[in-house]
Amino acid sequence: MKIILLVVVLLFNLQVNAKVCSELLDFNVKTLNKSEQVNLCEEYQGKVLLVVNTASRCAYTEQYDSLEKLYTQYKESGLVVLGFPSNDFGHQEPGTEKEIKTFCEMTYGVDFPMFSKTRVTKQNADPLYKKLAKVSGIYPQWNFHKYLIGGDGEFVKSYNSSIDPMDEQVISVIKKELKKVKL
Repeated sequence: MKIILLVVVLLFNLQVNAKVCSELLDFNVKTLNKSEQVNLCEEYQGKVLLVVNTASRCAYTEQYDSLEKLYTQYKESGLVVLGFPSNDFGHQEPGTEKEIKTFCEMTYGVDFPMFSKTRVTKQNADPLYKKLAKVSGIYPQWNFHKYLIGGDGEFVKSYNSSIDPMDEQVISVIKKELKKVKL
């Protein structure tokens, strides 16, 4: 009887202490120019995330600089920028993953996590972007569309491509979300 009770208590504690994965993070994605898969839930649950579809040959490509500044400034507080290169708009990301990685690192000093090329348009969106579009009500209309996910794993806000990541309207919401994060 004591053994059964002990097993029940242990199982209950495991269930109580287990982290529940947000449906927005319940995805495995491949890192840029590597074969390793990252489970977004395991890696980023509890962090504030800015998910961005990027491109190297776009009028907004200079936002890489702002994204890196934002990441550097707030990563210790719990913010992570996640870059997903996409060739869906105007073929502005035609290079190989190695070329994209080299461009991002050499031109903009990108240190935030980057993942393999991703499809983001409604017709062909990868599962992560389908889920982001479902909860936000909008698919990216161009490169550098941004989705903000709170530390609780819930969708917070979406920003179109023309809004720079260092714009006060973005930073103010990020700061508000970071106050809720327990590191």
